[in-house]
Amino acid sequence: MTTFRATRELPVDAATAYAWHAGAGALERLLPPFSGVRLCGSAGGISEGARTELSVPLLGPLRTRWIARHELPQPGSSFCDVQERGPFAAWRHVHRFLPSASGCTLEDEVTYALPGGALGRLLAGGQAGRELARVFAWRQRRTAFDLEHLARGAGRPPLTVAITGASGMVAGQLRPFLTSGGHRVISLRRGAARHGDEAAWDPASGKIDDTALDGCDAIVHLAGANVARRWTAAGKALIRDSRVDPTRALCSALAARAKRPRVLVCASGVGFYGDRGYGAVDEQAAAGHDFLADVCRGWEDACEPARQAGIRVVNLRIGVVLSPLGGALAKLLPPFRLGGGGRVGSGTQVMSWISLDDLVYALHHALLCDDLSGPVNATAPTPASNADLTATLARVLHRPHLLPMPAWAVGALFGEMGRNLLLTGVRAVPRRLQESGFRFADPDLEAALRTMLGR
Repeated sequence: MTTFRATRELPVDAATAYAWHAGAGALERLLPPFSGVRLCGSAGGISEGARTELSVPLLGPLRTRWIARHELPQPGSSFCDVQERGPFAAWRHVHRFLPSASGCTLEDEVTYALPGGALGRLLAGGQAGRELARVFAWRQRRTAFDLEHLARGAGRPPLTVAITGASGMVAGQLRPFLTSGGHRVISLRRGAARHGDEAAWDPASGKIDDTALDGCDAIVHLAGANVARRWTAAGKALIRDSRVDPTRALCSALAARAKRPRVLVCASGVGFYGDRGYGAVDEQAAAGHDFLADVCRGWEDACEPARQAGIRVVNLRIGVVLSPLGGALAKLLPPFRLGGGGRVGSGTQVMSWISLDDLVYALHHALLCDDLSGPVNATAPTPASNADLTATLARVLHRPHLLPMPAWAVGALFGEMGRNLLLTGVRAVPRRLQESGFRFADPDLEAALRTMLGR
C-alpha cells in the first residue's frame, strides 16, 4: 500500500469546511476539468454508508465505473471514502479538517494499491503519484477559492436562484457552486419541468411557472444561441432572437409578478464595444457599430421592464470564457496538442478573457453586491493578444506553435463570423468588478491555463 498526503490552508473554520463538503454540489465542484471523470450518481452526501458513482477514463474511449462508500463521518472533523469498485486494487481517502490560526487546514490522505501487484507498481507507480499530486493540488485550490467567495454571503439567509440556460457550460458550474453553499437553484427550462428543482418557461412569451418561482430571490439569465455559427441571415436572426425577445419577455413577466425577485443578473458580452483595437475600455465606453454590438445593446435594453419595476439589474458583459469543458479553449486544445497551433491573422487582436471559475464567482458576486447594477465587465484584468494567447497555450502544453492561420483563410472558412470573432478584438477591463471588491482567482493567463489544464 502507498500513502499520498496533501494539505492546504482554508479561509474558514473546520466546521464550515466540513459542511461545504457535505453539501449538495460539492462533489461536482471537486472534479477537475482535465481529468475526464464524470459524476454518475450520488445519494446521502457524506453520511455513513452513502455511495458515489463516477465514470472514469481508462485508455482512449474506454471507461470504467468507480463506486465509493463513505464511512466514519465525524462532523466538523473528518470523513473517509473507500473504493467498492474501481480502477485501484484498494483505495481509502481520509478528509481531515484541522483547526489552525487562520481558519483550518485541509488534509487529504489517500492510501492506495495499484492493480497488478509489484508489476503494477513498477509500471505505473510513478505516474499514479504524479497524477494524484496534480488532481489534489487542483481540488484543494478550488476548495479554498470556493469557500472564500461563498464566505461573502456569511450571515445572510440562503438564496433561491432561478437560472436560464441551465444546460450550458456556465450554468453547469454555477449550479453546484451555489448549492454547495446552501443556496437553492431552480433551472428554468423549455417544456414541462421534470424534477422539483426545475420550472417551465416559454422564452417566446416569457411565461413562467409562477408556483415554482414563489420565494425566488434572484434570476441569472444565461440563455442564448451560440454565436460561433455561420452568420447567414437565418443564423444572425437566431442569435439576436434567442437573446433580445426572450429577455424582454422574461423581464416583463418578472415585472408583472406580485412578489418580484430582488436582482436579475443578465448575461451580455464584451462584443458590446465592437472592434476597439488595443486601447482599454471600461463600462463607460459607448457601444460599437457591428452586428454583435447591436445584439448586445438590444439584449441589455430588453432588461428595461425589470429595471422600471425596481429589480436591481446587472448586465454582465462577459469576455471569452476559458475552460477545457467547452468554448474557445476546448476547440483550440486538439490542434495545439498535436503541435498544429499558431496565431490567427496578425495576432495583434486583443482577447478579453475570463476563466470559467472567475465567471462563476463574478455571477455570485453580482447576486450579493447590493451596490452593483448596470453594465459590469466580466473579464480578467490582463487581456491578451491572440499571439500571446497562442504562444502561452503552446508553452503550457509543451508544443510548438508554428502553423498560423492567415486572415484570408479565416474569411474563407468562417465568413463574417470568423472575421468578427477571430480577427478583431477589444481590451475590456473589469473596473467595476474590482472597485466593488471582487478578487480574481485567475488574473494571469498562463497561471490560469496551467490551473485548468492541470499543468
